[in-house]
Amino acid sequence: MSIMPNHEPRVCLLLHGFTGGPFELEPLADYLRQQGYDCILPTLPGHDAGPRMMHGVQWQDWLNAVAEEADRLSREYGTIDLVGFSMGGLLSTYVANRFPVRRLVLLNAAVIYVSPGKFIRNLAQRVRIGLREPWERPKSVSLSAPVQFMKLVRYVKQQELPRISVPTLVVQGKQDQVIHPYSARYIYDRLRGEKELLYMPHSRHMICLEPEAPQLFAAVARFLDSSNEQHRGV
Repeated sequence: MSIMPNHEPRVCLLLHGFTGGPFELEPLADYLRQQGYDCILPTLPGHDAGPRMMHGVQWQDWLNAVAEEADRLSREYGTIDLVGFSMGGLLSTYVANRFPVRRLVLLNAAVIYVSPGKFIRNLAQRVRIGLREPWERPKSVSLSAPVQFMKLVRYVKQQELPRISVPTLVVQGKQDQVIHPYSARYIYDRLRGEKELLYMPHSRHMICLEPEAPQLFAAVARFLDSSNEQHRGV
C-alpha cells in the first residue's frame, strides 16, 4: 500500500478494453505509480488469450468481475480512483454507481462507434486473421463476443450512465478510428456531478500508446489529485 505525500493511501483501478488487456493501460499505470499510487489492472473474463477466447462469457461476467475487484479494493483502501478505457469505461460506470469511487476517468469510452457495421466487420476480421499490430496479438475470439459487447453498451447507456454523480474526467482522442469523437460529448452531457471534458487532437483509439500520451497522463494525474477543485467542461 503506497502513501502519497500529504495524502491518505491511494489506489487506482484501471479497466482495459474489449479483446484487449492490461497492456492498454500499463503506461498510464506506470506514470501513476511514480506519483505514489497503487495501480491494479485486472484481466477481464475471457481475455486471457486462451485458445477459445471469450467462449461462453456473458456481459454480466465482466460486470461481476470488476465489482468483485472494486469490493476488495474498497475494503482495503476505503475509497478508490477508477480509470476505464474503451469497454473498460462502460464497466467503470457500473463500479462507480455501487462502490466508494472518489474520482472517475473515462478514456475513449465505447458508447458511440464510428460505424456499428464497421465495428462488427473489424471484429470478424480479428476472428479470421488475428491482429497485426504488435499490441494486438493474434487471438481466436468467440463469434458471440461482439453480441455480448453490444448488450453491455445498451445496458450501460440506459441504466448506468444517467446515474453517474462522482467527479468524472471524460477523455476522447479526436482521431479515434473505433469510437466516434461525439461519444465523449454524449457521455459528458449525461453526467450528474462535477465533470471535465478533454479532447486529445492527434490521438487514435489506443490512447495510452499514442504520442500525446505524456500530456494525457499529466492531465489524468492532475484530475485525480485535485480533490477540491471544481471541474468544468469545454
